[in-house]
Amino acid sequence: MDECIFCKIVKGEIPCGKIYEDEEFIAFLDANPVVEGHSLIISKKHFENIFETPDEIAGQINLVCKKVANLLRKKFNVDAVNIIHASGKAAQQSVFHIHYHVVPRRENDGLDLWFHGK
Repeated sequence: MDECIFCKIVKGEIPCGKIYEDEEFIAFLDANPVVEGHSLIISKKHFENIFETPDEIAGQINLVCKKVANLLRKKFNVDAVNIIHASGKAAQQSVFHIHYHVVPRRENDGLDLWFHGK
């Protein structure tokens, strides 16, 4: 956990563009956004992925996703959001600390984040 970048953000060792915080979670702007307002929601406690995350935290993080989505919708005047999560290396998880991406979307923004069958 000492080397986890998100744990360092929680401890205040690394600055972030914080947009939301409560007792259990922090939301902040992504350092490498795909669009303006792209944000991350993390648990203040370290859980590697969804499989290790207690049910209560997993449920609460979805409520925080909704709060952040509403905040971004108002701030950036967007039509929609994608809420994205990956758990495990095979799912392309890159930071092994539970987190969700909230990506503001507009009609015809050219961003394609959806699945395409073979």
